[in-house]
Amino acid sequence: MQQLETWFGHLLTALAMVAAALLLGMVLIISADVLLRNVPLVPGMMGLDWANQVSESMLMLITMLAAPWLLRRGQHIRVDIVLRAIPKTAAWYSEWLADVLGLACCVLMMVNSWSALMASYRSGSLAIKTLVTPEWWSLAPMPVAFALLAMEMLFRMYRLWHADKGPRDDAVSAS
Repeated sequence: MQQLETWFGHLLTALAMVAAALLLGMVLIISADVLLRNVPLVPGMMGLDWANQVSESMLMLITMLAAPWLLRRGQHIRVDIVLRAIPKTAAWYSEWLADVLGLACCVLMMVNSWSALMASYRSGSLAIKTLVTPEWWSLAPMPVAFALLAMEMLFRMYRLWHADKGPRDDAVSAS
């Protein structure tokens, strides 16, 4: 199990690096768009017409790629002041409840986003903005990301099961 969890952690780190590269690309695209709108470097070119649409898509993709990695590192939103104030056993069971609810939400989102993806693919829906693209392209990362989040929730539950009773100290950015 430890080897599987290590491999999974490497996968999430690689996806986070892809997200960071996409963020850099998004910054460059937006900067080029602003520069070209304000400085006539290329005659007749007033910015990049497609920059906003591509940036929006990149922003969603960055979020989907980085979310499981952030959950693993405990850098998501977590308010655990109550968990530190209540008895350790109650805090441990509260952690379990939160993980079970988190897992259920991830699985539900995975199933629903898969259904939306397949419906869009079957119908041939198009996103018509500056660029015309199949709608399912923008939906494709969602079921994958929520599947990865669900898997990380299972690993969190595994780590919690093997930890001392009390609020978790793993995957928590501030203890």
